[in-house]
Amino acid sequence: MSLEYFIAKRIHFQQGKKNVSRPAVRIATIGIALGLAVMIVAVAIVIGFKREIRNKTIGFGGHIQITNFDNNNTYEMNPIKENNTLIKKISSIDGVKHVQPFATKPGIIKTDTEFQGIVVKGIDKNFDWDFFKSNMVEGKPLDLSANTASNEVVLSKYLANLLGLKLGDSFFTYFIQDQVRARKFKITGIYSTNFVEYDKLIILADIRQVQKLNDWPTDSISGLEVLISDFNRIDEIGDKVYDATANQFTPDGKAYSSQTIKQINPQVFSWLDLLDMNVWVILFLMLSVSGFNMISGLLILILERTNMIGILKSLGATNWSIRKIFLYHSAFLIAKGMLWGNIIGLSLCAIQYFTGVIPLDAQAYYVATVPIAFNWLYILLLNLGTLVASFLMMVGPSYLITKISPAKIIRYE
Repeated sequence: MSLEYFIAKRIHFQQGKKNVSRPAVRIATIGIALGLAVMIVAVAIVIGFKREIRNKTIGFGGHIQITNFDNNNTYEMNPIKENNTLIKKISSIDGVKHVQPFATKPGIIKTDTEFQGIVVKGIDKNFDWDFFKSNMVEGKPLDLSANTASNEVVLSKYLANLLGLKLGDSFFTYFIQDQVRARKFKITGIYSTNFVEYDKLIILADIRQVQKLNDWPTDSISGLEVLISDFNRIDEIGDKVYDATANQFTPDGKAYSSQTIKQINPQVFSWLDLLDMNVWVILFLMLSVSGFNMISGLLILILERTNMIGILKSLGATNWSIRKIFLYHSAFLIAKGMLWGNIIGLSLCAIQYFTGVIPLDAQAYYVATVPIAFNWLYILLLNLGTLVASFLMMVGPSYLITKISPAKIIRYE
């Protein structure tokens, strides 16, 4: 054990109650603890919120969509042929988890008292139900294994409440084209994602119903949804899917269009990217407050120990050796503050994660409770960043020791 470490340990762990620096040390420790706790909570909330919104957007549209190049950005899409060769080619791309066909058709639901414009999204028996199962509040997914088209649908709780419908009810949906067509559907499942933009719009139905409404053959679809295993690779895999479809054409000579969900919904993902700026502002403010408290605390410690500094200098201690004593002392304070900061921050996150005790207005924020995501890499980086930043802030004030003259200080009482 070095002499500097020994002295710093004695100063830190054997402080008397009458020490002037005691309140300042406590304030500095509390400042670091609260600053780190706020940073952990802020990062966990922002990451959780971004993940929730991102997953909901992907749940309704997949990671990548392949459609007809001639589409006009509406739900009344020009069809493409369900090309098994193309599907196998895309499925073989590293990172692609699943490929599924879909077909969409705008319509109007009308009950005795209400009506609402919707989009029927046709799916087949190979549809990946993981997202909707996790958000199902009543009923069950569609059973599309029969050889005939099913009239069952899954709609949102938002639509069910708006139209006064419940599980097992039937309703008519009208489709405007050359002539008005009507279809009677029966509710077999109700989901709720709290993503109102989609909840008020999307109804899941048998893809064969949409094909009949559009007078399409059974191999015509609106497009393909590609699901991938890692969202962080979406741009990379999106480029590979684009390359796979760039020189492909439908039997009638139409080209394919490939877009990632980020390209389809740029406003959503741009909004999510803006949230990162809020996190950086919070991190800067918390580090600034914590650093200011630590600097104040260290200056008070040095001023309180000027007599000890003078004696050590007269005994031959160098400025750097004495500075190390106070830097060690600061390290103890930083470590204690970070320990409590982690305990407080992670505890608050855990309480919210498991209980959802803090609610949100789902129509405004698209989630019913404050979302939490534990990203242990980010939490580790926060701790390392706080440790390094706080310690570097201590180096400057410690230079005050070099200005202290032993001859003057020893006479000072």
